[in-house]
Amino acid sequence: MLTTELSRRLGMTVPIFGAPMAGAMHGELAGAISRAGGLGLVGVGNKADEAFVRREAAIASDHGNRAFGIGLQLWAVDNQPGVVEAVAEAKPHVVSLSFGSAAKYREIFHSTTIAKQVNTIEDVKQAEDEGVDIIVAQGTDAGGHTGYQGTLPLLQAVLEHTTKPVVAAGGIGTGKGVAAVLAAGAQAAWIGTRFLGAIEAANTPAARKRVLDATGQDTVLTRVFDRALGLDWPHRYPGRALANDTSDQWHGREDDLDDEIRQRVREAQQNEDYDRAVVYAGQAAAFVTRQQSAKEIVDVLATEAERCLRAAAELCD
Repeated sequence: MLTTELSRRLGMTVPIFGAPMAGAMHGELAGAISRAGGLGLVGVGNKADEAFVRREAAIASDHGNRAFGIGLQLWAVDNQPGVVEAVAEAKPHVVSLSFGSAAKYREIFHSTTIAKQVNTIEDVKQAEDEGVDIIVAQGTDAGGHTGYQGTLPLLQAVLEHTTKPVVAAGGIGTGKGVAAVLAAGAQAAWIGTRFLGAIEAANTPAARKRVLDATGQDTVLTRVFDRALGLDWPHRYPGRALANDTSDQWHGREDDLDDEIRQRVREAQQNEDYDRAVVYAGQAAAFVTRQQSAKEIVDVLATEAERCLRAAAELCD
């Protein structure tokens, strides 16, 4: 059985978090991960409203009977009236406050465990000053919006710079990956992309198929989709997505996007045409080879991780 101080404190039987992926990690998937022994976090995207939060939190928590979490994009919440208040009212066991300053939200979530994703050592100092409880070291291997440093180098540096519990995120798609970050000193793995193949995921069947068909080399770290869709993500957070015709043609040429191209991308998003529309996914896409239940994914990850850690222990006299 895998266990860490953090997983025991949060009542998890497996040290695996379901990352709050907007558009995919809704209440059903988050709840299924928690039911399997991990802890799923509902992803609140930058267009979500308070009704979405209330609905998906109720599903994830089984109306208050199950542990769950919620993740917010701090750069956007000031333009989402009522969302922060709805999250607080939902009483998540963990709230992820990332992509901005968490300082002004510390009081409203004073009774909740606060996690924050960091992408640099400077971010670690800021997170500590903001009083967060868990540091999530998110490497550029991760899907969605992220930084530039690889997960393993970043994790090692973060572990050297904080005494707070550290969770590893980015590129973790197998039990071997879970074992690796736990052996390094992480208290849990923060996993997103692997759950894009879960039958409970809220992504579209067409988007899911793109992930199932992808390899680890099929992603690109880019701002082109944000620029095309008119999203004001902070410049420091490009997004890792599956490469397609849009990124092949316009990555690195974002300033050349005109209204016609932007309209085509918006229409592609509405029509689920993923030759042009974005599918955010990380380098762990290589390990998403078939649809599975969230429970099966958690069980496979945990069983393999435990086997690897037991084998590694034999290397020590």
